[in-house]
Amino acid sequence: MKVSDITRRAVKNLRQAKGRTILTSLAIGVGAFTLTLSLALGQGMRDYTDTALKSNMNPNAIYVAKDKQVVSFTNGGPSGALKEYDPQSTDMFGMNVKTLGQDDIAKLEKVADVERIDPYYTIQAEYVTFEGFDKKYRSETNIYDPSVLVSTAAGTLPALNQQIGDHEAVIPESYVESLGKKPEEMIGKKITLHVVKTGKQPSDEEVQAALMTGGRDAVESLYGAEERNFEVTVRAVSRKSSTSFIASSAIFVSKTKAAEITKFMTSGTDQFEKYVQATAIVKDGASVDDVNAALKDTGYHTMTAEEMQSAMFQMVNVIQAIIVGFGLLALIASVFGIVNTMYISVLERTSQIGLMKALGMSRRSVAKMFRYEAGWIGFLGALIGVGLAYLAGLALNPWLADMMNLDDGIVLLSYVWWQIAILVAFLIIVAIVSGWLPSRKAAKLDPIEALRTE
Repeated sequence: MKVSDITRRAVKNLRQAKGRTILTSLAIGVGAFTLTLSLALGQGMRDYTDTALKSNMNPNAIYVAKDKQVVSFTNGGPSGALKEYDPQSTDMFGMNVKTLGQDDIAKLEKVADVERIDPYYTIQAEYVTFEGFDKKYRSETNIYDPSVLVSTAAGTLPALNQQIGDHEAVIPESYVESLGKKPEEMIGKKITLHVVKTGKQPSDEEVQAALMTGGRDAVESLYGAEERNFEVTVRAVSRKSSTSFIASSAIFVSKTKAAEITKFMTSGTDQFEKYVQATAIVKDGASVDDVNAALKDTGYHTMTAEEMQSAMFQMVNVIQAIIVGFGLLALIASVFGIVNTMYISVLERTSQIGLMKALGMSRRSVAKMFRYEAGWIGFLGALIGVGLAYLAGLALNPWLADMMNLDDGIVLLSYVWWQIAILVAFLIIVAIVSGWLPSRKAAKLDPIEALRTE
């Protein structure tokens, strides 16, 4: 019997039991729906992560630290154990980490194919004020990264890989909104960073003695606090962007200004010229992997943009695997549904199977017919699940984009045709395998005994 004849016969048999066929297909459709959404979510999150990293990280940059916790996504947070005091370490987010010194910077600069080493300056302003406003504000202050291309809401930025002026700053659009101004109105405005340098911490006895002899003024003098204002001028306002980390988190100043502020804050302390991490910029055309390996060989811990991407993709894979697990559970349930449906079909059509065999239909053709029926059920269920998932994506993507302020063209549910095609083929194969036992039973039926069945 020809394949085309068997296929037509299988479709005709399914049409005669439409209700049962649709219900069984819907069971597969639930699994197909969940698996399709998980594929779309995984692809969308990878695309978003890839775009965000490319928008915020220089592919030629390698982040270098003396402490593995600084460049690790899996440091596990601060430890509750006591740690011995080390003047070459500092506290960072509750973790005590080793720092890089000037000798480390010099050592890193000697590594082959390293263009330059940019230390990470920790800038902590007591408060900031904006020209034309009386209020004082809290804000982080970071170094402007010239290797990251940032779109602006107002003002202009230098070409890629060129630093802003020593007395210039870039502020995020969200700050401008908080001030109730338009972005263009803030261009040229002065920002004052009020920095307080605290001297050596006195003992309780020294504080009490100063209080008894000179009162409050003597105590303040004992602490040796020194204040200084640093002024910068707004050069540009960075536009809000869901893929740009630089656009909404801090006031960005030049490397020179950051070094000046840090030097004032740390001079005379054990943290002078100590850095939590540094960035090694690899020369154009040189191998980032080779330089990364060389830096690790010198005893430092590193992370490249590619390694950071892999770490973030790993988290995406874990989330996707959890969703896939639920889809597979639904698929397993549908397998039993197919087996049950096909067994019932064999029992109902026993006499029909006997007649077909009596007329010369081979056992192989009978088995094929039932497997084709199972395959068609799988195909129908896959179309239902994939179609509903696609419609859900069309409805959810605009809502997700609005809720998360995603940039135009970025979606969190991204459908890739070849992934969908593989999924449909997989579901058809699962359905065919599920129908193997019932088809085997039908093929083994004795035609004489089958014709006697009412």
